Amino acid sequence: MHPLHTCLLFHLLAYLGQNADGSEIINGELAPENSMLYMASVQDNKGHHVCGGFLIREDFVLTAAHCDDGITHVVLGTHDLKSVNDDNKISIETHYHKSLVGSGNDIMLLKLSKKVSLNGRVQTIPLPTSGMNQQDDCQVAGWGYIKTGGPAVDDLRVVDVSIINLEDCKEQWSHLGDLPANVICAGGDETGKGFCQGDSGGPLVCNGKAVGVVSFNNNYICKYPDLPNVYTDVSKYLPWINDILQGYK
Repeated sequence: MHPLHTCLLFHLLAYLGQNADGSEIINGELAPENSMLYMASVQDNKGHHVCGGFLIREDFVLTAAHCDDGITHVVLGTHDLKSVNDDNKISIETHYHKSLVGSGNDIMLLKLSKKVSLNGRVQTIPLPTSGMNQQDDCQVAGWGYIKTGGPAVDDLRVVDVSIINLEDCKEQWSHLGDLPANVICAGGDETGKGFCQGDSGGPLVCNGKAVGVVSFNNNYICKYPDLPNVYTDVSKYLPWINDILQGYK
């Protein structure tokens, strides 16, 4: 699929990631089995992992808008995508975009066909109540490639990342064009840590809250990224999220 097939901004199109068939958490490690129980694998009708996502209520998963390409269900309750069965596959009833992806609002809500049971394998993650603190300790996680263009992995991987000052991030990206509004920058740049294509839609987790949604990096450059990774800032969309959730009591 092409996660930026409609592009976030036309003058960035030639530079942003273009293929989300795999993912790569750069310089990360296997996520412990009892951690990140909110993680979702967003999949197509062939059972292929397309994007990440995260459970914010028993019947809603949050992910990136550019992941809307043939997706049919989510997988919850496992870090190992080889162990998927009918018990942890939940079909997608409908989905909601904030607006066209081209406007920069790279965020999507997936309404599940049923409420899932919260237990020792599946939990929700809280959303932020306000903006970011640059000193927050953060992580990003996903499934997929272990190196750019390499073999995929089935086990969830996670890496620590640091928040990058937004003005500094905009300056670093400025030679390619303006960044979309409502974003957070974390990882990438010279840190050697971050995400790659296919981790799209997964959460940037800071102090136990999902503050960002994996959106894009720079043109496949993952192993040694030269620009900061970019996430959608969840705090900027809380009224929109809450309005939709309140429609499904």
